[in-house]
Amino acid sequence: MTRTAIVLFTRDLRVHDHPALAAACAAFDRVVPLYVLDPALTGRSLNRTRFLHQSLAALRDALRERGGDLVLRHGDPVAETIRLAGEVGAEGIGLSADVSRYARARERRLRAECERHRLHLRLFPGLTIVESGAVRPAGGDHYRVFTPYFRAWQGALWREESAPPDRVRLPDGLAAGSSLAVGELPAVPKGESPHAVPGGEAAARRRLAQWLPTVDRYGDIHDDLAGDATSRLSPYLRFGCLSPLELANRAGERAGEPGGARFGPFVRQLCWRDFYYQVTAAFPEIATKAYRRGATEEWRHDPEALDAWARGRTGLPIVDAGMRQLRAEGWMHNRARLITAGYLTKVLGLDWREGVVVFSRWLLDGDVANNAGNWQWVAGTGNDSRPHRGFNPVRQAARFDPDGTYVRRWVKGGAPC
Repeated sequence: MTRTAIVLFTRDLRVHDHPALAAACAAFDRVVPLYVLDPALTGRSLNRTRFLHQSLAALRDALRERGGDLVLRHGDPVAETIRLAGEVGAEGIGLSADVSRYARARERRLRAECERHRLHLRLFPGLTIVESGAVRPAGGDHYRVFTPYFRAWQGALWREESAPPDRVRLPDGLAAGSSLAVGELPAVPKGESPHAVPGGEAAARRRLAQWLPTVDRYGDIHDDLAGDATSRLSPYLRFGCLSPLELANRAGERAGEPGGARFGPFVRQLCWRDFYYQVTAAFPEIATKAYRRGATEEWRHDPEALDAWARGRTGLPIVDAGMRQLRAEGWMHNRARLITAGYLTKVLGLDWREGVVVFSRWLLDGDVANNAGNWQWVAGTGNDSRPHRGFNPVRQAARFDPDGTYVRRWVKGGAPC
């Protein structure tokens, strides 16, 4: 008897190191790669919608090269997955585990429907390097401060990377020319940022190959605003076009840390990403409620100041440069993120939640865990052990853009907002 499984793609749009896809192709005769365009998630960011649709096209190409295809459906992801399982006679569904409130609710609903329809549901790793519950402090469910988490994270056992499948075999009912359509790719919208990078696994791997030779100097150059020497891989990590585990392995090997250690400055930054995922798993309200117990929130309400900040028209060059880069590229240098977020919360005294919303609109890499987690860290309501820390924008500019090159690039040379 032919056995069939569905792999439901969400934020893991790749074929390399995809544990759910690899396991399904190894254990089942037929595999249906599925993506459901969920109306509950549309309209939040034209930039990310553009990136997503490009990534779906690249994923379809990669699957077709292996004899398969990407099946596309529109609607509720749980209902559409269960309906397709019935149409193709699937007995199992594979899904990469996620941590946001919405993702966890989707997982619970899917599990209940699988039980009702006698389908087997299995969750796989793949969105982080170390799974959110893999390391825990004594007497607690998660780490609240990064440094002890990093120490524990370094001692965790990393899983083996999954090889991309040589072949993906679809059920006969989904073969070319059959009555059960695979679905049309959605049109790619223009997006709001004219200089946003393209989405997709192929683009991610090209960028990785281009940047990787510089990783051994990352600790010395990544804060140079004008130098633009960061990896710029965060959008590809956000959509899973690139495996964070593969990236950590490649970066660690390439950096050649003393003693063969793989935990250099760049991999430590990847650990921050895992850190916020385990925080979000334990505190799903991270985008709406203050994380730190006893945090005092006395924010001003000033729509005009918020709008000027969002448009890069505060009159403070380093802040305006960062916000104009965000609007032009759908991305912002991490040091500029700290400066602009610190200015909004600590100088203007405006609510960090309003900053979360603005960043969520423009950022290609905007996700719940990292966007909200970093905003709360800067605002003093989150995981920073020094909640009253400030980012003096003038001093930051003098230190990280001493010649004013970054400012000139975006304030004098950038398009007006």
